[in-house]
Amino acid sequence: MVSKHKYRNVTWVDLETPTFAEIADVRDEFNLPELMAEELGTNTLRSKVDYYEKLKMVYLVLHFPVIGEGREKNIEQEIDFVVGKNFVITTRYEKIDPLHNFSRLFDRESLLDKNNIGEHAGHLFIHLMKELYKDSLDKLEDINYSLKNIEENIFKGKQAESVEIISSTNRKFLNFKQALRHHGEILASFEGAAKDLFGAMFDYNIGIIMSEYNRVKNTLDVGKEILDDLRDTNDALLSTRTGQAIKTLTIMTFTLLPITLITGIFSMNMPEEILIIRNSGDFILVLILMAVIGLIMFVYFKGKKWL
Repeated sequence: MVSKHKYRNVTWVDLETPTFAEIADVRDEFNLPELMAEELGTNTLRSKVDYYEKLKMVYLVLHFPVIGEGREKNIEQEIDFVVGKNFVITTRYEKIDPLHNFSRLFDRESLLDKNNIGEHAGHLFIHLMKELYKDSLDKLEDINYSLKNIEENIFKGKQAESVEIISSTNRKFLNFKQALRHHGEILASFEGAAKDLFGAMFDYNIGIIMSEYNRVKNTLDVGKEILDDLRDTNDALLSTRTGQAIKTLTIMTFTLLPITLITGIFSMNMPEEILIIRNSGDFILVLILMAVIGLIMFVYFKGKKWL
């Protein structure tokens, strides 16, 4: 599907799951190199930036993390950008809400004027990137908010249940980090080409999107650090609970050991002349002895503060 938006001299062409025919039309209209057109039609595993100096256009491939609705893991979505002096082409193979929402801006000329969209394509690219980073930041904030629930569960004694939630959240953070890992160097490489296309004063705008990227990166780092601390706390509490359980079982074993030994001895088949229990009164005495031994063991462990 091809969506075309134009304001003054600036054109934005948004290709969503384009056909080869649609890519060919865009290639012919904007004089794109054949290799670039071919890459627009296929997914690229790595992020990159290529500057076609003679044609005065930049080709960028960036990946953005997206949390799928109803899914537990993140999805890394690719967006290809072709930035020329007066046009921006975006290509993606799934619906990406920030791009869809940004297209509505073209219905409000006052906002376009306010953001200098009609001046040249550089401003359009900057605002597209800002929307994408804002969306990533919102998703990160949602994940970070879930850390409060994890903390509450940990200190409510739900350490075992929290292990899976912590692992799932950690996976989201790792996928986020994986998707954004090359953005810093890609934007730094884009800076030189942008100066050539839009002038030295465009440095300020590059600084804006670098700042937006750093906000996302810092939020990601802080969230990951908090999660690591929560995992350490959860592991420590789990270890403590396990240790307490083992200690309780050990004390019970040592308390019952003498009683079990006495029970074993008196359950043996012995000659009548060495039998201790000869009448019902002797049996009661043995029971009292077993109870006294158990009580002594209990008092001993209590005195050692093991109970």
